[in-house]
Amino acid sequence: MSGFGLYRPGDAAPASPKTTDPSPGTAGPTAEPLPDDARLDLSSDDAAAQVRAVLAELDADLIGLAAVKKRIREIAALLMVDRARTRFSLATSTPTLHMSFTGGPGTGKTTVALRMAEILHALGYLRVPRVHAVTRDDLVGQFIGHTAPKTKQALARAAGGVLFIDEAYYLYRPDNERDYGQEAIEILLQEMESQRESLVVIFAGYADRMETFFSSNPGLSSRVAHHIAFEDYTAPELAAIAEVMLARDDYRFTPEAAAAFAEYLQLRMARPRFANARSVRNALDRARLRHANRLVSLDGPVGRDELMTLTEADVRASSLFAEPTPATDEPGQTTA
Repeated sequence: MSGFGLYRPGDAAPASPKTTDPSPGTAGPTAEPLPDDARLDLSSDDAAAQVRAVLAELDADLIGLAAVKKRIREIAALLMVDRARTRFSLATSTPTLHMSFTGGPGTGKTTVALRMAEILHALGYLRVPRVHAVTRDDLVGQFIGHTAPKTKQALARAAGGVLFIDEAYYLYRPDNERDYGQEAIEILLQEMESQRESLVVIFAGYADRMETFFSSNPGLSSRVAHHIAFEDYTAPELAAIAEVMLARDDYRFTPEAAAAFAEYLQLRMARPRFANARSVRNALDRARLRHANRLVSLDGPVGRDELMTLTEADVRASSLFAEPTPATDEPGQTTA
């Protein structure tokens, strides 16, 4: 099944209209324009098949997040229609694809960024399906003349793909006159505009802090077209995430253990520094430690079922069930 053979919207058309189909995931040259009365099957595009596969992976990777997935599908649909419009010689312009992902930790922002990079690559808007993740420390120097090289190095590593800036609001520290974060922001602004056909920048962090960050940097805000909010997971969604994580590692809960873990989640969600899926992963890791210790202490043979099964005791041994005061189940904390 051949693809549309379209170039990236905004690129100059090649001199010759005769083409071969582009390789999957590349922009490729244009095909001959279609007559006005032609009909085009969008689903016949090779890139569309790749996009559908990526969206299916996104559904499989992430529980919930219906609003996020809907927005990603809308963006993908818009870009696919832009590709189709070029076949009829309709006007197209290079879309602004810089984004803002807001939400708490462990809500899937990095995973969605990876899938977004794959979609944009499949449709020819990025050269590579790669995400280069950075924080303030990767962009801002401590001395005069140190910030520009660091920021440009990060941009070079992200070239042709996605630059994902986590906790982006830490770039801006107006209370410190000697802070060099503003220099990094100015370089980012220049590259976001001049390289917007080959680079996508995603700013991520807590919603309230990101709002302040963009309000303080209107030039930056105006270059971000897509603001996507990642809501915290509900308790049932977190329980489903735990089941998926266990299945991927060839573990499972007994029914009693699953019920105990649901109780654990209610307690943990009310404690400080809860990090959604990350906290679920940490809790499961600790349950696996208790499971392993229990099996070793049996001092006898064990079978496949025992090696796979987490029991109610493995869950309820968490100190969270006994502690009346707030605690966490994060690394370095006391709650187990």
